Amino acid sequence: MTAEEKKTRLFLHLKKWLEKAVMDYGMIVPGDRVLVGVSGGMDSMALLDLLNTPMLYVPPFSVTAVHIDPGFDPDGAGGVLLKRHLEAGGYDYVLERSEIGPLSHSDHNRKNPCFLCSRLRRKRIFEIAAERGCNKIAFAHHRDDIIETLLINLFYGREISTMVPDQTIFGGKLHIIRPLAYIREGLVKKYAKERGFPVIENGCPTSRTSRRCYVKELLNELERENPRVRDNIWKAMGHVKTDYLPANFGNR
Repeated sequence: MTAEEKKTRLFLHLKKWLEKAVMDYGMIVPGDRVLVGVSGGMDSMALLDLLNTPMLYVPPFSVTAVHIDPGFDPDGAGGVLLKRHLEAGGYDYVLERSEIGPLSHSDHNRKNPCFLCSRLRRKRIFEIAAERGCNKIAFAHHRDDIIETLLINLFYGREISTMVPDQTIFGGKLHIIRPLAYIREGLVKKYAKERGFPVIENGCPTSRTSRRCYVKELLNELERENPRVRDNIWKAMGHVKTDYLPANFGNR
C-alpha cells in the first residue's frame, strides 16, 4: 500500500498521537536505530507499520523488526506467515524460534509462567539489540496496557507503578520506548483490521486466563456502569496527591 493510500482518517489520527508521544518524551533522536518487538499480534503489527511511514516532526531513524517465536506451535506456521509479511513490506528483520514458551509453562514453573516467558523473551531481544547496534527498543504497549499494568501492580505487586513511555536501562545504553502510549487499544485494533494485517494465532495456553485478562474484563465490567472508568484512571496517574497518601504505610 502506498503512502497516499494509507492516509485514512484513522491513520492520520494515530500518527498524530504517536508523534506527540515521541516528541513529548523525546523517544527518538536523529540517527537512532530502533528495534521493534513484533509478537505477531495486531498491536505490534500496527506499531511497526506506523513507525515505517514518513514522520512530520520525528527526526530520521532506522527500524528493525524482531520476533521471538516462543515455540508453542511445533510447525512454526505463524513465523512463516510473519516472515512473508515482513519481506513483502521490505523490512529489515530478525526471526528466531525458541523453546521459551514450553519451558515457562513446564511443571517446574507453574506459579508464574507469564513472568518467566516475558523475562526470557525480553532478555533475548536485548541481546539482539546489542548484536544489531540498536539503541532503542520499541514495544507496542498502548494506553490500555498502561492502565491495566497499574492495576495489576496494585492488586498483585503491592505497589503503585506502571509502564513508562520512555524507560532507560543498562545505565543509559538502551531505552525502551512505547510510541503507542497515548492511543487506546480499540483504535489500534481497528487500524490493524483496516490495514489487513495477517492474523497470527497466539498459542500461549494461559493467554486467556492471565492476570491481565482478568483486569481487562474487570475494567470492561466497570465501564458498563461508568463509560469513563479508563479515562479517569488515565488522568488520575497525572494527579497523584502524595499529601493524601499515608507515609511509611507499607512498613506496618
